[in-house]
Amino acid sequence: MGWDTVSMSAKEARRLQLLGLVTASQASLREVSEKLGVSYRQAKRLKKRLLEEGPQGLIHGNRGRHPPNRMSSEAREKILQLVRKKYAQFNDSHFTEMLLEQEKLVVSREMVRRTLREAGIAPKRKRRSRRHHRRRPRKPQEGLMMLWDGSPHPWFGPERDPCCLMAAIDDATSRVLALHFLPQECGVGYLKLLDQVVRRHGIPQSVYQDRHGALRRNDDWWSLEEQLAGRRDPTQVGAAIEALGIQPIYAYTAQAKGRVERLFNTLQDRLIAELALKGIRTIPAANRFANNGFIRRHNRRFAVPAEQSESAYVPVPKQLDLRRVISFCYQATVGNDNAVRLGGLVIDIPAGPERRSYARAKVEVRQLLDGSWRVYYRDRLIARHRRTNLRDPRRIKGQRKKSLKGVRQTLWIYMASKS
Repeated sequence: MGWDTVSMSAKEARRLQLLGLVTASQASLREVSEKLGVSYRQAKRLKKRLLEEGPQGLIHGNRGRHPPNRMSSEAREKILQLVRKKYAQFNDSHFTEMLLEQEKLVVSREMVRRTLREAGIAPKRKRRSRRHHRRRPRKPQEGLMMLWDGSPHPWFGPERDPCCLMAAIDDATSRVLALHFLPQECGVGYLKLLDQVVRRHGIPQSVYQDRHGALRRNDDWWSLEEQLAGRRDPTQVGAAIEALGIQPIYAYTAQAKGRVERLFNTLQDRLIAELALKGIRTIPAANRFANNGFIRRHNRRFAVPAEQSESAYVPVPKQLDLRRVISFCYQATVGNDNAVRLGGLVIDIPAGPERRSYARAKVEVRQLLDGSWRVYYRDRLIARHRRTNLRDPRRIKGQRKKSLKGVRQTLWIYMASKS
């Protein structure tokens, strides 16, 4: 049998070799069909084509044919001219849409992509593959991890201005630990949540949180003191967490906070309806309603039992002054007139039994969550002041130290709001 030279793929060449053994009576067709991975009937058809047409019969029928939807060379050149000039800033999908809408060229996105890549035109931007998010297992015990966050939303109806609901839940049970309404997400809200959680349940081992400015230092500035200490001072909320021995854990995606995010979805359905039913339209009234029965009813419906029954919440030590720890802290120097000045606030320090004058002494000034003020000198309470508006401190860079030219003595100074 005379066969002409034929160009074949590796798969087609293997078929020719094995079927040649059958035609030479060196192997059975059933054995060859198993080796080829085809049915016995298909092997018979291949053998028949080989005998009738020779090796050409084993070549795929589409070999050498052009697909019916192949782009013409004229269309290809027009697309390349358009993308290099008129549509140079368009990505592949947008460019394909413009070809149809503006240029009346019907081309698939995949064909456009392949045409541009073959011409050496890179994509306008690199696309990251979608990250795989796996559901994080719950902690086995209550108190091992607390999650908290804020949700800006029109909680009092679409006709009212949005406000923020801040919430804390337990990771092991999804039990709501505290809720607090306020105009916006801020340090005041986080400190009030922390105060409620610690007083009602105890101190959690860790807290899972995002990178909000009230929780995490997002600047890259180091003061001289911080450089010498080898660590940066935390935010006001971070300092309170650190003082209570709570480990902060930062989430980098919304999906990582899935449980508290799902809580807000539920509250936007249920809590809004109940507030409207009660005719509640103010933040103080909403806080009273949320903390007088709603949390308890919500937890009965949605909380789940922990894997282990023992609680990991740590009771507050009796010697710990919780009001001082969970508050806003300011470092100040007493003036020659025995007064501390923070912004527009002046706190007079009376003479004490051990020290008549505190002029030039460095003191710690605390604004408690009820708005009142305390001044401490070496952990001793030396002065009090009436309540003022409770707002997040304003941070500014400290003054440059004269002895160190160009170096700022303190990174941030907490400035009191003017009352």
